[in-house]
Amino acid sequence: MTNKKIYSLEEAKRRLENYCAYQERCHSELERKLYEMYLSQEEKEEIILHLLQHDFLNEERFSKSFARGKFNIKKWGKGRIIRELKFRKITNYNITQALKEINESEYLTTFDQLAKKKYTQITETNIQKKRKKLADYLLYRGWETDLVYSKVSELTS
Repeated sequence: MTNKKIYSLEEAKRRLENYCAYQERCHSELERKLYEMYLSQEEKEEIILHLLQHDFLNEERFSKSFARGKFNIKKWGKGRIIRELKFRKITNYNITQALKEINESEYLTTFDQLAKKKYTQITETNIQKKRKKLADYLLYRGWETDLVYSKVSELTS
């Protein structure tokens, strides 16, 4: 038998305030957390409303923070960021706002540095296989296909 903690409404509010204050959260992450707390539908709605009213939960702020972080830290391209935000059920409006957080010249510079670094790390001697590995790596990270293929051609010619 598992011992699941039963939370009062106030306990749940405080725990979720802390959960949201620690790091930006989206609605789907919060829904998952609420589901784990075994609360009634009315309690869940009241908590979500409370968190929204007190600015603990803000989807636009989450989206912007997510986009900045994944670009700056993980060097993801816009495609991967969009895919991940859609997976988290973020609206198209918030995705558009989030992508505005990425400076275009910084974006292209980062892409260039990432591609060159990866190209030097690939030890494959067959040029076709090396090109494919580089393209696959950059595409997986969400960089646009036109950027990827022009960079692969530039580096391997």
